[in-house]
Amino acid sequence: MKEKLIIVESPSKAKAIQSYLGSGHVVVSSKGHIRDLATSGKGGLGIDVESNFEPSYQIIKGKQTLVNDLKKQAKSRDVLIATDQDREGEAIAWHIAQVLDLNINEENRVVFSEITKQKILDAVKQPRKIDTGLVNSQETRRMLDRIIGFKLSTLLQSKIKSKSAGRVQSVALKLIVDLEKEIQAFIPKTYFDIEAMYQGIKAEYIKNKDQLSKETTDLILQEAVNPFIVSALDINEKERKSKEAFKTSTLQRDAYSYLSYSSTKTMMLAQYLYEGIEINGELTGLITYMRTDVTRLSDEFVNDAMTYIETEFGKAYLGSYKTTKDSNAQDAHEGIRPTKLTFTPEYVKQHVDRESIKDEKLFDDAMKLYQRIYGRTLASLMAPAILEHTKVTLTSNQHDFTMKGIRLVFDGFLKVYEESKNKDIILPKFTQNQHIEMEEIVSIEKQTQPKPRYNEASMIKKLDELGIGRPSTYASIIKTLIDRGYVNKEKNLQPTEQGILTSNELDKFFKDIINTDYTADMESHLDKIAEGDFDKMSILKNFYEMFMPMLDDAKENMKKIQPVMLEETCPECGSQLVIRKSKYGEFVACSGFPKCKYIKKEEVSEN
Repeated sequence: MKEKLIIVESPSKAKAIQSYLGSGHVVVSSKGHIRDLATSGKGGLGIDVESNFEPSYQIIKGKQTLVNDLKKQAKSRDVLIATDQDREGEAIAWHIAQVLDLNINEENRVVFSEITKQKILDAVKQPRKIDTGLVNSQETRRMLDRIIGFKLSTLLQSKIKSKSAGRVQSVALKLIVDLEKEIQAFIPKTYFDIEAMYQGIKAEYIKNKDQLSKETTDLILQEAVNPFIVSALDINEKERKSKEAFKTSTLQRDAYSYLSYSSTKTMMLAQYLYEGIEINGELTGLITYMRTDVTRLSDEFVNDAMTYIETEFGKAYLGSYKTTKDSNAQDAHEGIRPTKLTFTPEYVKQHVDRESIKDEKLFDDAMKLYQRIYGRTLASLMAPAILEHTKVTLTSNQHDFTMKGIRLVFDGFLKVYEESKNKDIILPKFTQNQHIEMEEIVSIEKQTQPKPRYNEASMIKKLDELGIGRPSTYASIIKTLIDRGYVNKEKNLQPTEQGILTSNELDKFFKDIINTDYTADMESHLDKIAEGDFDKMSILKNFYEMFMPMLDDAKENMKKIQPVMLEETCPECGSQLVIRKSKYGEFVACSGFPKCKYIKKEEVSEN
């Protein structure tokens, strides 16, 4: 019987799977993509537009030796391709099959959602064909991104010295810039609030719809005096239901809000947890695949979890399984969950093989993320918490103040998962008509506030809600905007002057394609290509016919930013020196370029 060659994406994943499968199997890594669109041909697109958008692929630079080794390894073995279970992974599998000259109609593709021994053994026994629908969808996306990225980036570099543009990246930038325009146009209005303090807890003045003026607050302060009377006491119990298991976007948002992790860091740590940690001598993946659009949990996991919850916490803590079908979800993957409930965060920390941990900080940060994933998954199947909500109305001379608080009656899912760092306010015991003495009553001058700028969490939420891009790309979108100098991260996601200029020019000439509706519709079309309901050629053709006239108009009419002239002259030819921009920042050079190629050594500033 022939040996089997299993090709995965990552070297660490290969190590774990090799240990599970043992003899008769050789597991190797492709280290991600091995091919991409060529940069040759007309416009450097790697796409022959005139021949029905025929793509031309080439081995990625630096990967030829690896590809040669894969070919050598595959010669005498049966090949199974076990790349990730998403569109990108399916495309990588197809490229590997093409390079190794495998039969696309044969069942040589295996997928798994977690790196645990039993799941890997089961997957290898159930190979399937490469899903050409997913491959077509990814190929269409890649060609769209290449056309827009190459042509728009070249245009912007030549006209306004911006570094790049992208199909989704530029829409995200537009969201940030449009919000900034709202913020800058906002005119604040001054108003007053009145607060009273009792035992360190704030009571707020109940006002009508109108904002309070200074004169009104001064009058209230004169009339609202001690003692105050408890004029109304509203106490009722409410359920607080747990949220569903994490998907990619909600994991990124939670990690940002709760752990202060950037989306890039979150995905790096999630990859680390997915690929595995050595526990009791065995490399084991701790979570399921972290790039997913859904919150679904397998029946097997739900059943095991219900048994675990009842055993560990009691029958009262049993909840129900709930999930929402997201219209933007690309496949029926599972949500992000622990692979084994017995691998509690405490158990992992206690049984991890310390000698295998090369980076303690990485491990500690990953464990904090694992704690959130573990708790959130378990909580999603647990009973609601029951909270007693108390609303107290305190009155003095017909002026009413309100104080709100919460008391935990039954912890339910909160036993394993803290939803946020905000602590509930616990009120002292009040009785109807009770007289109390306020510690202080003050008026506070305030101003109406504009909408807050996006931070990473709210940006991801917005992109997710609008159906723009894919959750797996959100981290790279935000990182690109920062790296290109379009967005300043220090004040949340505030656009720079260059970012605003870039968005404005794109909006002027490409508003019909660089907008939220068109981009979300394109995601829907890509989904339908994956399902076999749409022809990729018609999508590409319609886009190209719409895009090229816009590009031609922009080439002719977009104003070119001229370099800033300096009073200094060139020491080589005597022409005036100017400040120019490059992808590395600003520099001083001769205005006589290209005849004179003088560049001043010291840099003016870093962009």
